[in-house]
Amino acid sequence: MIESLEKMLAKGVDNSLLRFGLGKGYLDLGENAKAVEHFQRCVEIDPKYSAAWKLLGKAHLALADYPAARHAWEQGQEAAKAHGDKQAEKEMTVFLKKLDRHAH
Repeated sequence: MIESLEKMLAKGVDNSLLRFGLGKGYLDLGENAKAVEHFQRCVEIDPKYSAAWKLLGKAHLALADYPAARHAWEQGQEAAKAHGDKQAEKEMTVFLKKLDRHAH
């Protein structure tokens, strides 16, 4: 799957859905730095993409970049609120609470 998405990107196709797919693919493979790169681009293209913010936070967390994870989830909460995406908003609230517990 990643291969075909990378080929599309190489051909000049670039949109939030493509970037989300690449980010998710790399996240699933444990290639967290690559995942961050694609999720970051995804939310630059579409700042309201709450699922991308959520997984961007997870990728940052996997890299032990806690401030970046917090930032992504806070942005994601705002995006989810604006979109009326209650489920994503709740999930990111839980992630932030866990992060707070981890930090102390």
